[in-house]
Amino acid sequence: MTADQLAALGPAFTEYLRCFRPCFVTDNTFKHLNTYCRGLLSDLARKSVEPIALAAGGAVRTLQEFLTHHTWDQEDLLARLQRRIVNEHLPAPGEAADDELGVVGLIDETSVAKKGDKTPGVQRQYCGSKGKVENCIVSVHLAVKHGSFLAMLDSDLYLPDSSWDQDRRRCEAAHIPDTIAYRAKWVMALEQIERAIANGVRFDWLVFDEGYGGKPEFLFLLEERGIHYCCEVPANLMCWPTFPTCDSLQRPFAAKRADNAVLWGKPFRNQPWRTVELARQTMAPQVWKTRAGQVHLQRDDKPTDRTYWLIVARNVATGEIKYFVSNAPPRTALQKLLKVAFSRWNVEHAFRLAKTEIGFDHFEGRSWLGLLRHMILCQAALLFIAEQTTRLRGEKPGPDDGAGRPRPEHRLPPVAGASLQVNRSGTNRRDDPLPSGQKPCRDKVEAAVG
Repeated sequence: MTADQLAALGPAFTEYLRCFRPCFVTDNTFKHLNTYCRGLLSDLARKSVEPIALAAGGAVRTLQEFLTHHTWDQEDLLARLQRRIVNEHLPAPGEAADDELGVVGLIDETSVAKKGDKTPGVQRQYCGSKGKVENCIVSVHLAVKHGSFLAMLDSDLYLPDSSWDQDRRRCEAAHIPDTIAYRAKWVMALEQIERAIANGVRFDWLVFDEGYGGKPEFLFLLEERGIHYCCEVPANLMCWPTFPTCDSLQRPFAAKRADNAVLWGKPFRNQPWRTVELARQTMAPQVWKTRAGQVHLQRDDKPTDRTYWLIVARNVATGEIKYFVSNAPPRTALQKLLKVAFSRWNVEHAFRLAKTEIGFDHFEGRSWLGLLRHMILCQAALLFIAEQTTRLRGEKPGPDDGAGRPRPEHRLPPVAGASLQVNRSGTNRRDDPLPSGQKPCRDKVEAAVG
């Protein structure tokens, strides 16, 4: 980047934040948005409230209250983020996509190690960032990729059942509303998808790992909503390589594990392995040996009427084996399905950027609302970076003196104009996920989603 381009980022960020002004009741509170988000984009070693406030010459307590107590609508801000992505970066209905994959939704979770027991949602659980069981918090996320554009769409904190949801005094100390109950991670992901769709996002594909792909209820609910997916599944996912000729639990007619089906099932038997090379952005291409066929999944202990793709892929270099399932039409090209499935690495790149550059994992506090707002504001900072990256790709640096073919400069996205309507009583708001007057019930939450 040139010095002029760097200098232009300050005014561009001020203009960017103005589209969120309607989310704030007072000008003073809105000014704190500027302070906090600029702190997230700064080069501070630690991007928690205290260093940001001190660097800005403000009061630490005031910025803490901005996150935890000041009146402003974080859900409206999230909706505006999503609408901006739809209006500025995704194809309109009927418009051709920027690449063959179209709009891909990426579902994944990330973890942040924490000390103590006061941070909302903290407990000893598997921590992906450490690769072991650790004292940490886990959050579920939805991202979107379209061509070279990548942005986070939604974020939510996973609230463990026994250690938090069943201990309402502990929840009260962390200011977790009574309406927030334990939900399985796949239920949280489905809620995020529905919020995004309500704000105009239209997914051509959804991708996710076996933690979500191993939940058949999730797959069938996505299909009922008309969404195509290509997801990783565990090796023990049950299916029928051919439709059983009779309803029996005897071995010849019983469902088979996915790893067994791809070796001995009729659609795969004697099928040669195909070699597929998948390009990666900053590393050498990966080469996979694959087999694919149509199988019937298991639903309510019975085979589904329709068939689904079952794909096995073996990494030639490492020997790693992955299994994928997709509800795409049977004539979909296998190469395309694999490109979709392996596009999930993009969300991991977004997590790395959020943690290393934006301070996503720097939150220090004991407030559920403060943590939720911090995650949403990190999304806002990441979207600004994505927009400026897209814009600057179209500029020719000054020192080139016009050498090479001229390329048009991408215009800065305009400030969102119309006020967005927000459903303040529906299930799409995290501060009121249950119908008015209804008590949270852990046993009924998952059933209610369907």
